[in-house]
Parts: sequence; structure tokens; C-alpha cells
Amino acid sequence: MRPRRRALLALGIGLLAVPSVAPAQDGDAPPPLGEPRPFDLPETERFTLENGLTVTLVPYGRTPKATVRLVLPTGNVDEAADEIWLADLTGDLVQEGTTSRDAEEVATEAAAMGGSLSLGVGTDRTSVGGDVLQEFAPDMVRLIADVVRNPDLPASELDRLKDDRIRRLSVSTRQPGTLTRAEFLERLYPDHPYGRMLPTTAMIEGLSHDRVRTFWERHYGPDGAHLYIAGRFDADAVRDAAGDAFEDWTAEGDQAAPTASAADAADIVFVERPDASQSTLHLGLPVVDPSHEDYVALQVTNALLGGSFASRITGNIREDKGYTYSPQSSVSSRYRTAYWVQTADVTSDVTGPALEEIFHEIERLRSEPPPEEELDGIRNYLAGLFVLQNSSRGGIVGQLSFLDLHGLTESYLTGYVDRVHAVTPEEVQRIARTYFRPDDMLLVVTGDPEVALPQLRSFGTVEVVEPAAP
Repeated sequence: MRPRRRALLALGIGLLAVPSVAPAQDGDAPPPLGEPRPFDLPETERFTLENGLTVTLVPYGRTPKATVRLVLPTGNVDEAADEIWLADLTGDLVQEGTTSRDAEEVATEAAAMGGSLSLGVGTDRTSVGGDVLQEFAPDMVRLIADVVRNPDLPASELDRLKDDRIRRLSVSTRQPGTLTRAEFLERLYPDHPYGRMLPTTAMIEGLSHDRVRTFWERHYGPDGAHLYIAGRFDADAVRDAAGDAFEDWTAEGDQAAPTASAADAADIVFVERPDASQSTLHLGLPVVDPSHEDYVALQVTNALLGGSFASRITGNIREDKGYTYSPQSSVSSRYRTAYWVQTADVTSDVTGPALEEIFHEIERLRSEPPPEEELDGIRNYLAGLFVLQNSSRGGIVGQLSFLDLHGLTESYLTGYVDRVHAVTPEEVQRIARTYFRPDDMLLVVTGDPEVALPQLRSFGTVEVVEPAAP
């Protein structure tokens, strides 16, 4: 049985002021939607220490808790071609304790504050922090400082952590979605860290303790780092803690990562996965990044085309045709670069028809502007989702970090809802014509060569590759 479409857009998620009304009787029109509400960023305080570390305080909410997070300007983007996952391995070893506390003591101390401490490595940023009861916000600031400034980096734990990473790699290389995305990014960002997603087993085994320590020394420093505290807290105590814990922090090293320029790789690539019952599709191309004036309209256009449950591509290949269960498109941004991608896992014998329908929906949006009513539902959904996502301490910290990464002002957040609702049908068509160019799209498909590969040849010349090996 094909899944039924849910009327998500009718909810007007989040920012629609819908009054309490009695249920409509048969034949009655639903009540009108309320006026969209803008996202109001809480008043913030920001200051910078002499060593370059910035501190932002965001009083927010009534729950007596605080989110404390240090964001470092380092991540996988700082890895060389022969050291993929070095940033992750460094993060693993940093979490093994400090010169004054072992890992268990760090965890116990964070738990006594009513929270926990975690470290996450991303493409462009590494974050360290957690949620604590409000009275412990200064103590969490000090604990974070100890973790990033004085890690023990025990060599005795390195082999165990590398074995964990090798096991994760083995699992990843058996997942068609991961294989497809890795090939897609490699083609889109050749010779750049953004395009290097999966290491080899030999590469992980070759990551020495000296390499980990050098990575930490070069990239864990105050220059460009940002400490965020959001929620309920004693501002004076937190200011003092930040100064005491970080003001004498100095580090030498190279913080500059290589800039990226996505390639126009209009290729068709097939990754062999014999006997696969499904084909995994990645179709996309470079687009503008968040600093561009078209970025918000691009997000609206993406949501209408394939980026929401009520999007056209989802309605076509999931609801109407039953080719797939969970198609999705998205705009994925990095520092000063971004790409649009449509993904789907489709039944192998309809690989070609599914692609034909995806291209059909792209061309339809390029050919004519969408109806106002359809676009209004998408605008309400996106604007409401934006407000919901930012209605938490962690959400606010995440958005402020996003602004800092992309060099945006707070007006991006406070004006986002208005800009979404200002997007017109004609602008959606312009965005589709400008950025969703079928002839320039990269298509990567992982699937059964006996069933799926012949269907792809009608779309052009196909390059066949073997899947990445662990």
C-alpha cells in the first residue's frame, strides 16, 4: 500500500497565530491563518578577549538550565589528503581526559552539574560543551577550558580508538547512501577536504600519536574560537569564569583552511552494488552559499521542489508512483560554498522512470511559476519550522554559530521569516531557472549493474566505478 500524504502544510507550523476555535462543521471553511510572526533573537552580550576568543551571552527562557558550548574553527576541512578522519580521531583522544582529570572524572564532574560534556567534530567546526543547571554554568566554562587546553592525549588509548574508527569505516562502506554521497562529494569537490569523506583502513592505521598531537597544537587555539552561553545563568559569574579560564590561552599554528570552489561536474557515475534491490540516487550541482542574496529564496524553492513532505518530487515519485519511500532534496552549505542535491532510494527496476520524473518536476518549475496557494503553504511551513528549530537554547547557539561561520549579521535571523514570505512565484521560477540546470547536474547512482545500469544509459554516457573499499 502506498503511503498517504499527510496534510502537514495546513498546520501552519510554529509561527501562525491560530486562535482557539470550535471544530468546523461539514462544509465550513477552515479558519484563516494568522499573521506570520518574526523570529525574535534574545538580547545578547558579546565581548572578545585579548587572545581573540569571543564570548556571547544569551539570556533565554525560564528553565533553570544553561547551554555552554565552545566552538573551535577547525574540523575535517583541516585534514590533508592522507589523513582523513584525523580531526575525528583527535577529538576522540581529547575526550580521554585532561592532565588533571581522567575521562571518568570529567564525566562525573559534568554529571554533578546536572548535565554532560560532549565533543563533536564537523566539516568546518568542532564544538565542545553541554547543558547544565544554571548555577553550574561558570563551572562548565572552566571544565570545557580544561578539556580543550590541557588534554592528556594518552598514547595508550590510540590503538583502541583507531580500531573503533576502523569498525565504523567498515560499517559505512556497506551502506549505499554513504557510498553514493562519498562519490558525489569527491566529484563535486575534487582535491579539497570537502570532497574527502571516507578514509581507508591503512590511512587510519597510519595516523600516529605525533600527528594527533600536532593537529591539536595547530588547530585548538583561541584565535577564531567562540564561547556561547545561552539560557539562565549569572552573567557576572560567567564573565569572570570565561576570563579566568581562557584569557591566558595562547596557541601557535595555522588556522587557515583551503578555500573551496565546487566543480561543475556534469557526469553520470554508477557505483556497482550487485544484487541490490534498490538504486540510491544523488542528483545535484553547486549553488550559492548563505552569504548570497538569493540563498533564502533558494531554500524556499528547494522546499517546494523536493525538500519537504509536500514537495512536488515527493508527491510524484512517492505518493503517485510509489517508486520510493523517502526522497529528499536539500541545500548543503559549507564555508563560502554550497550545493543542492536530490536523494532517493528507488526500486531497482524503476531507476530510469524515477529519474525521468525528477527531471520532469525540475523542468516544470523552470517553465512556469508555482500557484500562489501552493507556494503559500511552503512559505508557512519553512517560516514556522525556522521558529520552532530556534526555540531552544541549543537552537539559538546553533544559529549564532551559523552566522559566525558564514559572516552574517543577526539581521539574517531576525529578518528570515519576512524574507521567506516575500518570495513570489515568479522569484521561485527565476531561482529554478538560474540554479537548477539539468544539463549541469552531477548524477551518482549506486545499484545493481544488471538491472539499473542499462536504464541509465538513456541519460548519457555512464562512468562505472567500484565502491570504496575499507
